[in-house]
Amino acid sequence: MGAFAFPDAPTVVRAYLQAALDVRGVSVPVRTRVPNPRPDRLIRVERLGGTRLDRITDRPRLSFEVWAPSQDEAADLAELARALVHAIPGWRGAVAYDVVDVGGPTNSPDPASGSERATFAVEVSLRGRPLAP
Repeated sequence: MGAFAFPDAPTVVRAYLQAALDVRGVSVPVRTRVPNPRPDRLIRVERLGGTRLDRITDRPRLSFEVWAPSQDEAADLAELARALVHAIPGWRGAVAYDVVDVGGPTNSPDPASGSERATFAVEVSLRGRPLAP
């Protein structure tokens, strides 16, 4: 039984979500950090924890923060992002094979700026890759 390494979940999901939004013509940056200055529309993906389920499966918990100019726009963008994240198991080359909601979507204005923001969280099962002996 060898050792297994896991991909960086926020990086994998960020790349997938950005590509999925781009294909739909939705122009919004998806990042793992909030840039300064923060654009009016932004989706941030962050790992909040999670556990390794077994030798080959990591189950990270990911938080999504979705900023937009209005509460309705933030809610709509969060719902779209959530739907797309749930479709990641079908993405070509995906190491993700299961997505489960663990929170949200919720209206959650940004406490630092007062900007409109929605949040949600999921757990994604990721396959590891064996390390060379």
